[in-house]
Amino acid sequence: MSPNTGDPSLSRAALDDDLRYGFRSSVRSFVERVRTGDLGSLPVVAGLVIIWIVFQLLNPNFLSSRNLVNLTMQSAAVGTIAIGIVLVLLIGEIDLSVGSVSGLSAAILAVLFVQHGWPLGIVLLVSLAAGAAVGLVYGLLYTRFGVPSFVITLAGLLGFLGLQLWVLGRAGSINIPDTSWIVQFGTQMFLPVWLSWVVVVAVVGVYAWQLISESRRRTEAGLAAMSRGVIAVRVGGLTLVLGAATFYLNLSRGVGVMFLFFLALVTVMHFVLTRTRWGRAVFAVGGSVEAARRAGIRVNRIYISVFMLCSVFAATGGILAAARLSAANQSSGGADTNLNAIAAAVIGGTSLFGGRGSAFSALLGVLVVMSIFNGLAILNLDSSIRFMITGAVLVLAVIIDSLSRRSRAAAGRA
Repeated sequence: MSPNTGDPSLSRAALDDDLRYGFRSSVRSFVERVRTGDLGSLPVVAGLVIIWIVFQLLNPNFLSSRNLVNLTMQSAAVGTIAIGIVLVLLIGEIDLSVGSVSGLSAAILAVLFVQHGWPLGIVLLVSLAAGAAVGLVYGLLYTRFGVPSFVITLAGLLGFLGLQLWVLGRAGSINIPDTSWIVQFGTQMFLPVWLSWVVVVAVVGVYAWQLISESRRRTEAGLAAMSRGVIAVRVGGLTLVLGAATFYLNLSRGVGVMFLFFLALVTVMHFVLTRTRWGRAVFAVGGSVEAARRAGIRVNRIYISVFMLCSVFAATGGILAAARLSAANQSSGGADTNLNAIAAAVIGGTSLFGGRGSAFSALLGVLVVMSIFNGLAILNLDSSIRFMITGAVLVLAVIIDSLSRRSRAAAGRA
């Protein structure tokens, strides 16, 4: 053992060297990824910051704590649907019926719970099971008969919209009692201040443990591992972001339980996509179906499971939307629900070409889409402007995706 091991100055110097080396290697790696077209979430984060700055300059109330709480609550339902869209885009397919499926699940919830008096737990299971059944039908039609997903889900958009209207019947609109748990969940449930900080500490702790464990495994395997300095900076950055957001939201009503539920879904799906065999198979199928098949992946099962999960997320989003509005009606899941969910997934960074994306794309994308919606509403501008701006942002996101794909191909990383 070195005789200078116990010298504090040498220990600090070693830590400083480790920190500098970690930063240098991390910066070089980041620059190289950007140079070769692997932009990750950089464009959408930059776009979100610009959108927030512009709306704040136009109306000082936009970044108020009260409005940001509203923004988070507005994002939960569409964001949940967008998670499912991310999944189908990862395998290079599309689902155009998520709006109709979400409206159908809301209708089932309202009819069974309000008109027939079924227990809420059973009603929720039936609504989610209906979504899973829709996805199963899609998956079987796609894998057994080779019908393009565009055609299948376009037919589903029309068919399940009709089924939604039939379920609602002559009533057309059914109000869900404000005293019910599901409405309270969607409108009135916020974390106590102390519990919100407990959640922040727990999330940061899990993230730190994950980074340390991964670094240790790579070191034991003789691979390049993340330095202690970079781990500290990453954990510190996450702590700063979550801490600032929690503090600011708590200046008003606080962190909504429904938004926290959405964040939990995003985190779980991120873990499933990045840490499980099924998740790796999804990316493999999206990258190359033939290569995935030759690698022993049961491609048809992946397609069916992804379509089912997409419809389940659509049904969940419909339930959350009904809870927030405390009603289900003929317009539930209609209007721009489809457009917003698909736009959120693409704007968030999920590639239309398959094989590239993240569950966090749904979170980032829906924040962009709903920020535009919220900001223009505060400015009392017509919805037509919102559609045009959202469409322009969507086209820009697709252009960036296409250009980055070309750059990756030129660099041999596609």
